[in-house]
Amino acid sequence: MEKRKLGTQGLQVSAMGLGCMGMSEFYGTGDDAESVATIHRALELGVSFVDTADMYGPFTNERLVGSAIKDRRDQVVIATKFGNMRGEDGSFQGINGRPDYVRKCCDASLKRLGVDRIDLYYQHRVDKTVPIEDTVGAMAEMVKAGKVRFLGLSEASSATIRRAHKVHPISALQTEYSLFERHVETDGILATVRELGIGFVAYSPLGRGLLTGAIDEQNAPGPADVRAQRMPRFTGENLKANLELLKKVKGVAEAKRVAPAQVALAWLLGQGNDVVPIPGTKKRKWLEQNVGATAVTLSPEERAALDAIGPAVGLRYADMRTIDT
Repeated sequence: MEKRKLGTQGLQVSAMGLGCMGMSEFYGTGDDAESVATIHRALELGVSFVDTADMYGPFTNERLVGSAIKDRRDQVVIATKFGNMRGEDGSFQGINGRPDYVRKCCDASLKRLGVDRIDLYYQHRVDKTVPIEDTVGAMAEMVKAGKVRFLGLSEASSATIRRAHKVHPISALQTEYSLFERHVETDGILATVRELGIGFVAYSPLGRGLLTGAIDEQNAPGPADVRAQRMPRFTGENLKANLELLKKVKGVAEAKRVAPAQVALAWLLGQGNDVVPIPGTKKRKWLEQNVGATAVTLSPEERAALDAIGPAVGLRYADMRTIDT
């Protein structure tokens, strides 16, 4: 597995990571034994970059990841996040970037993960009521204390990234990026992180399942699925339009005799060696398929055809107020 650098502070990760959120919540029921086996298989395949957050579960995903890597800590780069507040009952309680909350969350994540240091610590969402300088200042204290190695932001605007980077070097920005979600290109976010020497971690690189080909009008997310509840791209006429766009991805995949997901990931891997996708899965078979994308080479003509597909139809979240713009 190729290695890629995130930022200029020394953080190096596998070219593809593993998103662990779905193992504990949001996309149907999980199987902890299979999830642990999936993490172990990822490490065997050279996928050493594992992504979680305190809110996933809530609070259970970090424990799951911690249990999976407890005897292989030296093989793993662990990324986790704070900022989205949730209750033990699963309720969403807003965004919090206050310094005291940063310190509290960091200590809690260390305990749940069972480690003495977090490799990459992100602010999950920007708290618009707290100056980013205050939040990142508290995150920098965690670095000085030896509890965190590198800092990251998630879904931050260019202006926020610039302000944060002046307080302490930011190694990575994690934001949605895929064939179906290109706003980081048009909004100048990708250009900003490249100017500042910040790596880019692409979450939902398979469009939350749209780009796998597994979703169609007969197999659309059900009412209990977060995609049907909060993501307009997966409902009604939007879904129909997006399935039409998907046919173009499938066409490239069929010609190459690979899976649509592999085409989508190969496209993203080719967007620059500072881009690291973290497709999420809770099953070994899909992990292995995703890793297979690292062996897929797209011709200039294929890349041009994929580039021309355009973004998905519909907002990525019904409520975009939590996104920093």
